[in-house]
Amino acid sequence: MRVLIALLLLTLPAHADPAEIVGIEAARNPDGWRFAVTITHADTGWDDYADGWRVELADGTIVGERPLAHPHVDEQPFTRSTSGVAIPEGTMQVFIRTRTSVEGWAETTTIFDLPG
Repeated sequence: MRVLIALLLLTLPAHADPAEIVGIEAARNPDGWRFAVTITHADTGWDDYADGWRVELADGTIVGERPLAHPHVDEQPFTRSTSGVAIPEGTMQVFIRTRTSVEGWAETTTIFDLPG
């Protein structure tokens, strides 16, 4: 019976950790906002890696997205940026959500207070 239970456990999919945001910088430019987001994740290669992040408004509207095209196994944490993010005037906070190739979009977001 123990062998059967052990074999069943081996066939279950592994539950990976979501990518974690460890830093956010933002600046307003003439063409919109520029965001630089620093992420850490236990990337193992093409089978499990942080593959994106996005900027959302409080109502869930996606205003910017940054796909990540490859694993960062030997570069942790890492920072990637995107520009031209259109944020409605008067918005004080945005929400950053990460994505991994295994889990998809994270259930939780990181709240970021926009400067100035």
